[in-house]
Amino acid sequence: MATHPYISGAGNVAQMVAQLRKSFPSTISSETVKKLGLAPNNESYVISVLQFVGVIDSEGKRTPEAAKAFSHHKDEDFAEQFGALVQKAYSPLFELHGNDAWNLNSDELITFFRQSDQTSAAIGGRQAATFKVLAGLSGHGDILEPRPKKATKAIAAPKAGKTDAAKKVQSPTQPPPPPSAGAHQNHNEGTGFGLTVRVEVNLPADGTKETYDNIFKSIKENLLGG
Repeated sequence: MATHPYISGAGNVAQMVAQLRKSFPSTISSETVKKLGLAPNNESYVISVLQFVGVIDSEGKRTPEAAKAFSHHKDEDFAEQFGALVQKAYSPLFELHGNDAWNLNSDELITFFRQSDQTSAAIGGRQAATFKVLAGLSGHGDILEPRPKKATKAIAAPKAGKTDAAKKVQSPTQPPPPPSAGAHQNHNEGTGFGLTVRVEVNLPADGTKETYDNIFKSIKENLLGG
């Protein structure tokens, strides 16, 4: 079981501490974190971190040490007092590395937490990230900010009348009226109108030469005017 706290979004701890520097409720619980809109679904983890470093007690009340730290307005003064809380909470880490513990890299911190708590690589990584945020709040390193939520793109509604106009464009045009009888005779009279007639003849596969001759003779007499 992990004895050192961890959270999947360590930057939310920095957000919570910044909020407490502005206004510190008389009692802090997971419901308080939820109402502030911080660390969705991770409210209890934020509370665990605050309790571990001695900001609040088991009942969610502010500790005397926290009251002293959070009463400072200047960042450097707050960082010094808050750092004392962190160093006390992580005393085994500082006993092993001294003040160099503030500047350990992620791999070195993960090694310490995994060896101390026998945790997995994923949990050890979160423990290391949590300590780094606390170290940043103590004036050692940068303060990790939580990742912003991805904005969802709104789907624009189609403009009125656009669909109808598109339908009109895509609607097929009406075919021209069929040519009147005898139109093929006007082709040579300069009317500018031509007619093409396609005749499809299906010849029987077992027909004789006489049969074929009769078919073509009929075509010549009736269609070609021969």
